[in-house]
Amino acid sequence: MEIAVLGPLVARQEQTSVVPSAAKPRQALALLALNSGREVSVRALTDELWGDRPPRSAAATLHTYVKQLRRLIAAALGPEPARGPRDVLLRRHSGYVLEAPPDDTDAARFERLARRGRAALETGDATTASARLDEALRLWRGPALADVTPGRVLEAEVLRLEELRLTALEDRIAADLRLGRHDVLLGELTGLTARFPLHERLHGQLMVALCRSGRTWQALEVYGRLRAAFVADLGLEPSPQLRRLHQAVLEGDPALEPTMTSAPVVLADRGTLR
Repeated sequence: MEIAVLGPLVARQEQTSVVPSAAKPRQALALLALNSGREVSVRALTDELWGDRPPRSAAATLHTYVKQLRRLIAAALGPEPARGPRDVLLRRHSGYVLEAPPDDTDAARFERLARRGRAALETGDATTASARLDEALRLWRGPALADVTPGRVLEAEVLRLEELRLTALEDRIAADLRLGRHDVLLGELTGLTARFPLHERLHGQLMVALCRSGRTWQALEVYGRLRAAFVADLGLEPSPQLRRLHQAVLEGDPALEPTMTSAPVVLADRGTLR
């Protein structure tokens, strides 16, 4: 079965979608899809679907949802399948398993590529890092499970994936800065800092890109806006790391000059979002 969760939910058997239109069966399928190849307990499914207030009929209702999913799978398998719907959506001791290779989902491929990109960045191979991280980010078709209303179990997993996505994006930008691509990053970073107005690392990366593009005064403006937002919204100053970068900009630190090997000054290396 083809599974994709980095965007609207996709679950296809023999090129036919098995995603139900009803909200709760879709929610159950999403949780099974995120854990494809691994057992999801009845308790976890119940918690996802109803939280702290499951109805007395929760077990029977969940079984009905499973039957609906199996009917969709059966229709996708065709009249003479090599295996039946119970072989695709299996009952286990304490839960259910959606039988699909866990390493072949888009989420698994994303995490694998992001790890490779980060490893390449840490060893100084910015070219490989940028390529692998860009490949990972292109797997995203929108917010994770964009067409599923999540309960608390799915919500936690969606937040985890979105955080990994942002980290991969930061890593890719760090690699591109090392490769001297500061000019082409300006538009992307300007949009990202507007979207994440308190995100220090993205603001630091924008400051570096501006400095390397000969726009030091704008880099100082970026810091000034971020500092004002921190003080107004959080009652805090920016981190010592970002303050050091600000000082480096003021002093015209040579490390801010564009080279093919330089990393962002005083920034930890870590890489667009739709």
